[in-house]
Amino acid sequence: MASNHEQSSHGSYHDKEQTAVAVLDERRRAALAEIDNAPFSWFHVKVCLVASVGFFTDAYDIFAINIASIMLGYVYGNTKNQLSSNQSLGVKVATPVGNLVGQLLFGWLADILGRKRMYGIELMIMIIATFGQALAGEAPAVNILGVIIVWRFIMGVGIGGDYPLSAIISSEFAATRSRGRLMTAVFAAQGWGQFAAALIGVIIVEAYKDSILSAPFPCVVPVDHTWRLLIGLGCVPGVIALYFRLTIPETPRFTMDIERNIAQATTDIENVLTTGKSVFDEDAPVQRVKAPRATRADFRAYFGQWKNLKVLIGTAYSWFALDIAFYGLGLNSSIILTAINFGAPTSAKSTSLYVYENLYNICVGNLILSVAGLIPGYWVSFLFIDSWGRKPIQLMGFTILTILFVIMGFAYDKLNTPSNNKAFVFLYCLTNFFQNFGPNTTTFVVPGEAFPTRYRSTGHGISAASGKLGAIIAQVGFAQLANIGGTNKFINHIMEIFAFFMLTGIFSTLLIPETKQRSLEDISNEKQEGYIQGAPGATS
Repeated sequence: MASNHEQSSHGSYHDKEQTAVAVLDERRRAALAEIDNAPFSWFHVKVCLVASVGFFTDAYDIFAINIASIMLGYVYGNTKNQLSSNQSLGVKVATPVGNLVGQLLFGWLADILGRKRMYGIELMIMIIATFGQALAGEAPAVNILGVIIVWRFIMGVGIGGDYPLSAIISSEFAATRSRGRLMTAVFAAQGWGQFAAALIGVIIVEAYKDSILSAPFPCVVPVDHTWRLLIGLGCVPGVIALYFRLTIPETPRFTMDIERNIAQATTDIENVLTTGKSVFDEDAPVQRVKAPRATRADFRAYFGQWKNLKVLIGTAYSWFALDIAFYGLGLNSSIILTAINFGAPTSAKSTSLYVYENLYNICVGNLILSVAGLIPGYWVSFLFIDSWGRKPIQLMGFTILTILFVIMGFAYDKLNTPSNNKAFVFLYCLTNFFQNFGPNTTTFVVPGEAFPTRYRSTGHGISAASGKLGAIIAQVGFAQLANIGGTNKFINHIMEIFAFFMLTGIFSTLLIPETKQRSLEDISNEKQEGYIQGAPGATS
């Protein structure tokens, strides 16, 4: 009798547990549906703005070096008043190397420690390193370019951390129908950051015009002022955004799927979507449900399936291929504009007027490129990403870019004449446009959606770091190849190499899923019914 009684009580206990698990499982899915179907609110705008300021600062800091490296040449360069190709490469490649480290490190930490805990730390690193660059000095035992390179690497780590964090926070808070647009709006701040770097460059050069013209060539003192101001002002937007980053609530998906605390996550969703604030009761017992956890074995099991691994390969390689051309062009636009004599100074080379004209023209050239190609591309993506979808935009972008680079490479000599160089600049602006209305935007958005919550930040970090590997290869390659056969004589072949990588991007795009109008859980290729495997044991 006792054994029967034990069996029946054990059976009823088991039934109760199963019921509790089913209820929690249902509660989790209902909570997720609440985020996915939430109406667009002021809180979404706040998330978008807080993340956008980071990307604005990232782009400003990365691309201001385009202009600053020319200024550094006058102050610390060789007898020709320019940095040697290795010095220029060091200054430009330090940031992408830092990015790669930051993306992998912060991507991994955000999945372990939490999005909120890491958000703001990367901005502090950026602010300190930007300040450090602006105050860098020369000493008998220390070369100033070495100091700048170290600071730019540290700044790069901070900027790298911003990629997975901003992408994941905006994707996990967004409603399904507008997630693509919210993430694109965050990323589009890059275009404004590049624009701001060129605009601030113009303003600073104009402000120092009299000082430059009255200083003896090569105008070392006023030009030293200009580059420090240009780089140092990159701190300002970061400082403004810092408070908001440190106070943003944790994403309910992290609380629910990684901390496995469904009660807190449900409360968070109700509070965050109405007031934008998370309420935490320190005395409430923490109840952790049993659900898939990020372990090495689980990572191998998940990515060991081809349907999941191919997505990671697709997102990582697409970003790699794109960044070879995006950074190969973006960080060398000043060289390309000089190579085709677009806006070349008209005065004698060893005069103060030449220094002023050269700096002014390079700033204006960068301004034209960002207005004509970069910014419109982001916003056309913004309009179409949730209706066309990510995959068609990426395929179209890679296809058109292949064609444009083939034209720019094979017809380079015909285009590089005074009568045709405006046509080259037009084609160059078109490539900027279709990079942004194309793979530059989608390679950022898709990895922020395509992986389960416990690997979402890590997956984005791996994809973004692959992109930065492409940027580093492009920079080193550009520096080594550009002057083969004479100054800037190899640029036509560099364009042809870019065309090849754009072609390979078409094939990697075929590996990624279409993520528009699908919930993050649906995209993750994991069965959601029965996701919770056991009821919690309360721990106070």
